[in-house]
Amino acid sequence: MTETQPDHLVASVRAVLPSLTPSAQVIARLILDDPATVARSTITELSANSGVSEATIVRTARMLGFSGYAPLRLALAAAAARAEPDRLVPGDLGLTDPLSDVIAKVTRSEIEALSDTAAQLNPDQLDTVISAAIAARRIDIYGVSASGLVAADMAQKLLRIGMSGHAFTDVHLALTSAALLRKGDLAIGISTSGETPDIIEPLRQAGLAGATTVAITNNPWSNLARTADHTLVSAGRETSFRPGAMASRISQLLLVDCLFVGITQRTFATSEQALKLTREAVSDYMAEHRPRPRS
Repeated sequence: MTETQPDHLVASVRAVLPSLTPSAQVIARLILDDPATVARSTITELSANSGVSEATIVRTARMLGFSGYAPLRLALAAAAARAEPDRLVPGDLGLTDPLSDVIAKVTRSEIEALSDTAAQLNPDQLDTVISAAIAARRIDIYGVSASGLVAADMAQKLLRIGMSGHAFTDVHLALTSAALLRKGDLAIGISTSGETPDIIEPLRQAGLAGATTVAITNNPWSNLARTADHTLVSAGRETSFRPGAMASRISQLLLVDCLFVGITQRTFATSEQALKLTREAVSDYMAEHRPRPRS
């Protein structure tokens, strides 16, 4: 893991939390719960407050991409200086929250998910995936549940510009399609956790068939990310009042939109013509079947 930047440090820690050891998770949760306090704590103070040894704290900092605890403290301090307090410790939705607070908290959560995703998105990695999509004979997109909705969104976008994109939300169909891919094709697996077997196995099969594989996931250390040739990291925190990856889905859609715009830019002549033809086809149908006003 490369050194984590202060602008999205908390989001990065949250993303890799499930992949950390139990002791490292204790430190990571302290960072997520109160990063400003961790930034103010010496390693001795943090060890005393957490019950985790100083050696483990140093190892945790290294697992998070830092050379030691001191650089981690500096990054946390920089993040605290750049962010408003509620940006570092976002308030969870509560059972008795008035709707005004629900609106504010959901809005803030989704804005943060978009901001964190954009901050973590590597333009070179995105460009590589765009090139693979443009060159592909066929593009498979695997997703279930809320990620299946994102897969369907990407497939319909590709269809609008004349590209062969197919979304699969059933693992049997996904595996069937993956087995028939070949070198030069592209397979994209979408999973917030990166640990969904129904996505990992088709992506693995696609790779064995010779296709280029891409993971879209919150966790860059997940099994899905390890399976893929390339990983695009989304961000978004789930809580009991935000099941189905509400913020995560928004961040996944941002990545899909960036891919789509990048593909369209690079294939503008054909994409523009395809968009014109598909828009006209729908417009003609609507004009023909629009209800007539009663006389």
